[in-house]
Parts: sequence; structure tokens; C-alpha cells
Amino acid sequence: MSTLSIMLASACLCATKTFASETSASAFDHSSKSVHEDFHDDRVRQAKLDLWLHGAFAMSPAADNDGERDVAAIAADLEMQVAKAPLRHGPVREVRRRLKRDLQLEESNSGWYSFLENVLSVRGGDGAVKEDHASRLEMQLAELSAKFGKPFVDAIEQNKAEHAADCAQSCELFYCADDSNTVQWGPETHPNTSFASYSFGSVPPEDFSQEFQFPLDLIKVTEGKPLFSPEESANVIHQAEEEGVDKNEYKSGKYKLGGDWLINLPQTRSWFNSKLEHVLFPLLHHLFPEIIRSPSVLRAHSVSLLKYNHTHPRTDIHIDNGILAMTLAMTPQSEYNGGGTFYEHMGVGNILPMDVGHGTFRPGSVRHGGHRVTSGTRYILGAFLLLEDHVEHVRRLKNRGSELRTSGDLQGAINHFEWALALNPRCTTCLKDWAEILVSQKDFVQAEEKIRSALDMLEGLDSDALFTLGLILSEQGKDDESISTYRKSIELNAEDAELCYNLGIKLGEKGNTRGELAMYKKATEIDPKFGGAWINMGTTLAEAGDLESAELMFLKAIECSDEVKTKGMMNLTLLLQKKANSLAAGGDLNRAKLAIDDAAKLVDEAKPLLDAKMALGGANSEDAMFASQLKPMRVQIHRLCGQILAGMGDLVACEAEFRTAGEKFGDIPGIWDALAKVLDLQGKTEEAKQAREKMKAILNSL
Repeated sequence: MSTLSIMLASACLCATKTFASETSASAFDHSSKSVHEDFHDDRVRQAKLDLWLHGAFAMSPAADNDGERDVAAIAADLEMQVAKAPLRHGPVREVRRRLKRDLQLEESNSGWYSFLENVLSVRGGDGAVKEDHASRLEMQLAELSAKFGKPFVDAIEQNKAEHAADCAQSCELFYCADDSNTVQWGPETHPNTSFASYSFGSVPPEDFSQEFQFPLDLIKVTEGKPLFSPEESANVIHQAEEEGVDKNEYKSGKYKLGGDWLINLPQTRSWFNSKLEHVLFPLLHHLFPEIIRSPSVLRAHSVSLLKYNHTHPRTDIHIDNGILAMTLAMTPQSEYNGGGTFYEHMGVGNILPMDVGHGTFRPGSVRHGGHRVTSGTRYILGAFLLLEDHVEHVRRLKNRGSELRTSGDLQGAINHFEWALALNPRCTTCLKDWAEILVSQKDFVQAEEKIRSALDMLEGLDSDALFTLGLILSEQGKDDESISTYRKSIELNAEDAELCYNLGIKLGEKGNTRGELAMYKKATEIDPKFGGAWINMGTTLAEAGDLESAELMFLKAIECSDEVKTKGMMNLTLLLQKKANSLAAGGDLNRAKLAIDDAAKLVDEAKPLLDAKMALGGANSEDAMFASQLKPMRVQIHRLCGQILAGMGDLVACEAEFRTAGEKFGDIPGIWDALAKVLDLQGKTEEAKQAREKMKAILNSL
């Protein structure tokens, strides 16, 4: 085997092929060509190589003269494609450039053409089902069972049982083929439908990582003739709306989604089952022969029809819960603005084109999201898929670890992440989840090690991992590194409200008030109910002396969740006290009285809410702090209100204010002293004397 062949085989880039099987003998027969033609042939091949280095897939090394254009025109067209080639295939580019750099090509034409023949036909996987997957997996499981013992064995058996149950349930609801099904997909049966291939990123799918190899051209999008017509799709949506799909919503990640599961939409499910039988399962078998031996092993696991509009605009960035996933466009692009699927490693602005009737097919473990719909309505049908003859042990171990973490069994969660990583050391989600546990345990050194390992494999293209690293660096006092890391995360996912909020905090700590406020503003634009961002904006504005704007921010916070409502109320109370003081000092007693009355109303409304939190034991340290401040804050409001009333000359109302304060807080000596002074001013000497006696008694008891 030549050096070139050895290196290509070691990179596992493609199945072994002979040059003759791909190209006719005349393709490189230079004896019959002029020097002029040779020159343009070389231009074509060089342009194709340049496109390959940019990440293009499935290219032939031949000049592809179609008989209608000469080679010079083809070369010019390809060179223009090179000039406009997008930079979306980052990991693919790097793999290919390393390969080209490492190969020592011969100077002869035969070496050059041989190189082109090999590299231009490269695609992910080897184009055939790996027959040794089961035996290799069983050998690996046996070794790990000996290493980790019975807990690992029990977890693997649980995986198998859950997988069998999920597959059985799938066949109760969705179409399942048998080996007698002869429906096929290919260029012969569907000549007008083709596929564009896009990079899956730098890390193979969590399960079957050895079956899918670089350059991982595993995101497949249909082109040409759609899988179903716009009219058929419109009928499906009409039917689904009659079943109530447009009236339902549910939470997924950080966002509320419109739509419903197909288990609740029987008529829509019937249409989908027909598509599984005649189109989708044969298509998937055609696209991913590395792992799908037959359409009969495919199982539709979780299927939903989702509705996006301005009230339910997008999803967060996530991975899908299946070895394979599909997205079908159900609405013409002309009926909405925005929308579309993006993949984080490609950049949030790179939306994959997909009009109604077209589909995207991919392994499930790639990070992606639904781009924001700004107007109109967009429907998509999304499905997660299982393979009946392949248990996804890595995914199931990781998912169970996440469930154990949520339930508080941190050691059990860590065990599951460790086992999953033993099966696939490139399980980056396992490393990320493990790091988050270590953060909760304040083990920031180990947490940083885990999250950096994940980011190294992901080539830094994971906003969640960068967010976690930013948090870890912040906890270690590495503020400049933390801010830099948060900024990198925002470059990948500027629609993460919590990320913008955290960066705002760090910028505030560094004295960058303008940047701090900009991040809080961005957070509230993404999530108008993000109370913490409204509160921090109000606090920052108040500290800068902009009390009017700060008041509006605290009012916004009060409209948010109960978690931050009391904090907003207490902050606004403090602001109104400050405002009343400032107005009174400036002689505007009427507005000062309005401000202090609003403060009194707020603190009185906050008290029962805080009391309830304390009684139920659900209060956090901040709630406890505010609860301890209720009494002194209310006393101060009574005192300031009395002083304003006295300044306005309304001594009767002033007396009433201090008497009310005395009834509620009779153990505060200052209240009786203030009441005595007001009584003296009104000539009520005996009552003033009694008030002072109460004050002395309290002081003597202290």
C-alpha cells in the first residue's frame, strides 16, 4: 500500500476504491488533448480541490464536461464558487487541510491525479453497515463490567430493558416495517430529489462514533423535488388544527413552544405513518447505511408538530433524544419571516435553507436550535428515531445521570457519566454535565478540567460549555478570563438571556456600567420575564442617580415570577424612600408624600409574601435578609411620612401616622419620641408626657 493509501486508511475517510471504478480511462488520457485543454483541466481540478478544502462533499475528480460548455467555462464557474465558498464547514476544513498538509505527494501527474481521486470522493463513514459493531460492543461491555462491577452491569441491563420498551411502544403508535418491505430510495426511484450535505461538527455522534468518521457530512437536507407538495402539507396542517394543535403549548428548555405530540393528533399521525412507510424510512436507510441495515429496524420514538410565531418564536440550542432525528418543513417560507434551523458549530446566522415539503435528516447529538420567527406562522414536524437492533448505551447512561443529578443523587449521576465516557471518551455532554456537578460541589479546579476537555473536542464551539467555563473562572476570581469566555459564548448564541445577564454582572464588577446595562437590556429583550436582569438594571440606574428610570425597571421586575417579585418590591421600596427624601429636601412635599405612600403600600404588600416563604421553608438567603429588614424599613417609612406631614403643616395627620406606628412597633423608642414632639406642637402636654414615659421605659429595658 502506498504512503497516500496508508494515511487515508488511517484517517478512516472512505472505503477503498480503485480509480477505474470511479473514472473512465479517457478522463485522464492526455495524449489526445492539447496543452490548452490540459491547462483548463488542471484549473478545474485545482478549483475542485480548493472547494474540497472549504468543505464541499461528493465531488468527482473528472473535469465534468457536459458537452454544452467547454472546459474553460467550467473552470471559470468553479473558480467563482471557490471565491464565494462559505466558511461554515470549520471542522471539515481543518481535517482536510491537515490531511493535505501531511500527505507527501509525488511530483508526477499520476501522483496528483491519484490524490484527487481519493480526496474528492471522501464522505463520512464507509458506506456500509458495520457488521462487527455488536461483537465489538459486547467485548467493550464485558471489559467495563469487570472494571466497574455490578452497578454498571445493572445499568446496562436497564438500558436494554428501556430500549426494548421504547421500541415496542413506538410500534404501537407509529409504522414499523418488516424485512418483507421492498420500498427503496435511490437516484433511480427519486431522480429529482437530491441532498446537500453539511458538517456535523468536530465530534462524532455519541453512540456509534466509530461508524461515523470524518469529515462527518451527516446533516442531510433535501433539494430539488420536495418529499411532499405544498398542497399536501396545507391539508395536513388544516387537519392538525382541527385536532387542536394550534391551541396547545408546552415548555421545552427555556422557551414555550406551540404545538403538540402526534400521539394526541391521531389523524396527523396517520398521515405521518404513511410517509414513514413509503418515503422516510427508505430515505433514512439510503442516507445512513453505516448504522441502518434495513428500514425494518427504524422506530419513530418522539414525534411532534411544532408551531412557531411571535409569541412562541424559537427553541433554545439543544440536542435531540435519539440516535437519528428529522425535521420536516410544513409551511412555505413565504408565510413567515425569520425561522429556520441553525447548527451552533456553523454559526447562528447560518440558517439551513428548507422550504415546505423538504426535510433535514441527521444524527441526534448535534447542537442546534430553531431561529426566531418574527412574524407569520411556521409549522415543522420533528421526530426522534431509535434503531431496534442497536441500544444507545451512551445516550441512556448520560440521560439517567442527568435524572439522578436532578433528584439529588450526585454520586449516582457521576457514576453514570463516568460509565458513558468509558464507552465513548468523546461524549462531550457527559463532560459538561459532570463539570456542572463539580461546580455545585465548589470543586472548580476539577470542573474547569472537565469543561476544557469538552471544549477542546468541540473546537470551542459550544455556548453552554463556554458559559459554564465563564462561571467557573468567575468563581475562581479570574474576572478578565471570565468576561472573555462569556463574550465568546455570546458570539455563538446571543439569544441566551442568562448568559447576557451573567456577563452584565461581570462587566458591572469591572466598572463597565455601560456594557453592564447593555447586557441586562439584551437579556430582557430575549426574555421579558427575566426578573433578575430588570432588578440589576434598576439597581445600577439608581446607583447612577437615575431614579425615574430605575423605578420603571423595578416595576418590570415585580411583574415577573414570584421568585423575584418580593425582591423587586423591596428594592422599589428603598428607591421610593430615597426619592421621597430627595423631594422633601428640595421642598416638593406633595410629590414626596406620594412617593412615601407608594413605599408604604409596597412594603405592606411584600410582608405577607415574605412571611409565607419563611413559613414554608422555601426562602433563600436573600428572602431571609429582606424579611429581617421589613420592620426597620416600615418604621423608617412611618418616620419619614410623619416628617413630611409635619412639614406640610398637617399635624393631625402627622400625629395619626406616629400613633399607627406606635401601635405596630411599640418597642421602638424613637416612635414615642417623635409622637411626643408632635403632641407638644399641638399643645397636648399631658399626652406628650405619656409618650415620653413610654420611651424611657423602653430605653430602661434595653
